[in-house]
Amino acid sequence: MRRFIAQEITPGHAAWEEQGLVPRELWRRAGSAGLLLPMAPAEHGGGGGDFLHTAIVVEEIARALATGVTGFTTHSDIVAPYLVEFGTEAQKALWLPQMASGEVVASIAMTEPSAGSDLKAIRTTARRVDGGWRLDGQKTFITNGHHADRVLVVAKTQPEAGARGMSLFWVDTASPGFAKGRLLDKIGQRAQDTAELFFEQVFVPEADLVGAENQAFGYLMHGLVQERLMIALRCATALEAALDWTIAYTRERQTFGKPLIANQHTKFKLAEIKTLAAATRAFVDQCVAEHMAQRLDADGAAMAKLWASEATAAIDDLLQMFGGYGYMREYPIARAYADVRPNRIYGGSSEMMKEIISRTL
Repeated sequence: MRRFIAQEITPGHAAWEEQGLVPRELWRRAGSAGLLLPMAPAEHGGGGGDFLHTAIVVEEIARALATGVTGFTTHSDIVAPYLVEFGTEAQKALWLPQMASGEVVASIAMTEPSAGSDLKAIRTTARRVDGGWRLDGQKTFITNGHHADRVLVVAKTQPEAGARGMSLFWVDTASPGFAKGRLLDKIGQRAQDTAELFFEQVFVPEADLVGAENQAFGYLMHGLVQERLMIALRCATALEAALDWTIAYTRERQTFGKPLIANQHTKFKLAEIKTLAAATRAFVDQCVAEHMAQRLDADGAAMAKLWASEATAAIDDLLQMFGGYGYMREYPIARAYADVRPNRIYGGSSEMMKEIISRTL
């Protein structure tokens, strides 16, 4: 993974940030290298690995600030598991090999303009018709939205039932009535393909329902445990990387005739952040071990995401040590400052994580 990033991603990443997305061909190259769907069963073209293989992909992307390809893990380790766990044999046999090769890019569409962390508030609906459903609605902040060939869409199939009336649909983006909006202009993660999606009377065949009708909320709560743990891993790694860059810089940077790190305030602050990074790593790795043993529950994943994502606020203090250079995008600390910030929002905001945790008190 580290070699692939160095050879295939880092050289072009700055240009892709200007364009707002990575080339579509990069997905096929990642598939050829065996870096997509590392956890999916080998009989369906996946890597046949476990969550530790996914952890490597997540961490190496975070360490290299290769945020343009964080969508690889959305595709591989958020979308694909829904097909593996809840899809039909026909769905798995048809789609997983194409996702593993990069021939098909997948996305998941939950968030809407008026519904983020509160999934029950979504307004996108799917109405039963002969042979399937008609889908109407809008989604936003969708990772892989522009390149996506297939989107796992959360829609209300029984609106009056609230959370008990939502279903998952495996939607073909070539369907009449489906439209991709503009690439969203983000503060950071500028090479990550993020778009709006629109559905106007989109026909979804019966065969493209994923799992049982009206059971999506339970599936999503199950899937969000792994998604939030992945965010925690990303944050732990990003903080470690930012700390390493800053220590190296403060050793080299001379102020008042001595290295910046010789200043007591600087070295004490670095000592605090090193301790924070070590505590974050220990907690996140403990949660990874729990997840590997199938013991990590919703509140455990919420605590991991809350702690690790909030810990990255320390990157602001690290940027300060670079002075004016810290605000220049040619320095990785500047990009990390912007790129890491949304981890406190997506996958459920920090405030929502506190709500989940508080329910166990």
